[in-house]
Amino acid sequence: MTTPQQQRSEPDLSVAVSHLMKGVVYRDTHAVPWRHLLQLQPQVRDYVAVMGLAVVIDEAEGYAFLRSRPDLEVDESPIPRLVARRSLSFHVSLLLALLRKKLAEFDAAGSDTRLMLTREQVVDMVRVFLPATTNDARLVDQIDAHLAKIIDLGFLRRVPGQESTFEVRRILKAFVDAQWLADFDERLGAYAVELAHANQVED
Repeated sequence: MTTPQQQRSEPDLSVAVSHLMKGVVYRDTHAVPWRHLLQLQPQVRDYVAVMGLAVVIDEAEGYAFLRSRPDLEVDESPIPRLVARRSLSFHVSLLLALLRKKLAEFDAAGSDTRLMLTREQVVDMVRVFLPATTNDARLVDQIDAHLAKIIDLGFLRRVPGQESTFEVRRILKAFVDAQWLADFDERLGAYAVELAHANQVED
């Protein structure tokens, strides 16, 4: 006879898929659905493929998420898009690029697995790329708004008990790759020239 405890330990497709449909599944914060997902990878892939989705699992980094299947990413696809594309503002894109570079430097140092940054560190990172201002409070408020957006996207999370400290989620590596960074660096270079010119005009 199968006990309730044994039933809960058996891999359950509904547990794995339902958590993926809600968002990113992390090994460290979603231990049970993560285990079900790893044990049922072929079944999960087949199940979500029917909806025009593909599951991305990075066991080394400890995360999994759903994305639209590349072969269906065309406007003529008869399957409605379930994973929406999001348009990001320049400043949110800037912050994502800076966080991605910080994560690459952190990994190269090899000191730990979790990158933690305080709000003050983030402000210092972004400040050099923004127009000069004497209103620090307004600058911090603007950066707080950008941080809130990035938290909503799932690339940052607040450290419990430390409201001004954030963990950079490693899933950022899956969305901001080397090519994205290279393209953004080019845009950032052009922006820096425009910013320098504007400051010269003001002076």
